[in-house]
Amino acid sequence: MRQKPPRPAPRPADAGKALLHPRNRHQGRYDFPALIKASPELGEFVILNPYGKESIDFANPVAVKVFNRALLRQLYGIQHWDIPEGYLCPPIPGRADYLHGLADLLAEDNGGEIPRGKPVRVLDVGTGANCIYPLIGHSDYGWRFLGSDIDPVALASARVIVQSNPGLAGAIELRQQTAPQHIFSGLLQPDERFDLTLCNPPFHASLDEATRGSQRKWKNLGKLDPARKLPVLNFGGQGAELWCVGGEAGFLQKMAEESAAAKYQVLWFSSLVSKASNLPLVQTALRKAGATSVRTVEMAQGNKQSRFVAWTFHSAEQRAAWLQSRNAS
Repeated sequence: MRQKPPRPAPRPADAGKALLHPRNRHQGRYDFPALIKASPELGEFVILNPYGKESIDFANPVAVKVFNRALLRQLYGIQHWDIPEGYLCPPIPGRADYLHGLADLLAEDNGGEIPRGKPVRVLDVGTGANCIYPLIGHSDYGWRFLGSDIDPVALASARVIVQSNPGLAGAIELRQQTAPQHIFSGLLQPDERFDLTLCNPPFHASLDEATRGSQRKWKNLGKLDPARKLPVLNFGGQGAELWCVGGEAGFLQKMAEESAAAKYQVLWFSSLVSKASNLPLVQTALRKAGATSVRTVEMAQGNKQSRFVAWTFHSAEQRAAWLQSRNAS
């Protein structure tokens, strides 16, 4: 069985920066000598930022991919990780925070104790080529995952990651959603039950909108240098990863509607919501769908603000009974 690396001691957070979740392994500044020792290829991409601190050039997609590979190897024991060129290369600390927030949600209905191990099953909607949520969630909590996606190339990449790391094959299953117009419908089998679903939805309504959003980010970061060729999309991303008809708002409305039909199969549904302005629309859609409880959990990484919304169709008593049944199994 794959041995998990020891949990690193918390590092002090940068002054003036918003704190990550207390269980997040990415507190404070990174230990680049340790990262390079575990992944020597990273040394080629380390630079000094304007403050004289070691960092990488986040405008370089290759550097970001190598950095993620080093983080996964050093902190999570993932020895083999890669994604095809042009696919989304996610910022790992924020992804980890989402999972820790969901773990806290389960703990509320479980006497304050986080349910861990194989009995807990999680559906990752749109797992992507990077398979990042299953990798972190299994490493930190021992949960089992089903990763779904409409893109066969992304699933093939995720499958290689799982097969290349001993110990993951029994923990992470991958399945294609062959009806792209749906999210849960046509994907879930009648006898399947999930304690959680999570999702990083496509944020934009078109490729043009995604491109313009990326350009604004570079400008705000002071990286839009006319003499330098920058990637069109920061962190990469294919069409289905970045945009869909109706954008994030339309996708979340669809998810709310379909979740009602799957309410007996899932304890807590959830999704990231990148735009705070979409929250009222999402909450209205969930009330219309009949959700009995809706939670909005704020997150932050440095100056970046984010959040996820979680909802359930089960009462507090029903949720506690669900988890007790899981524990007994």
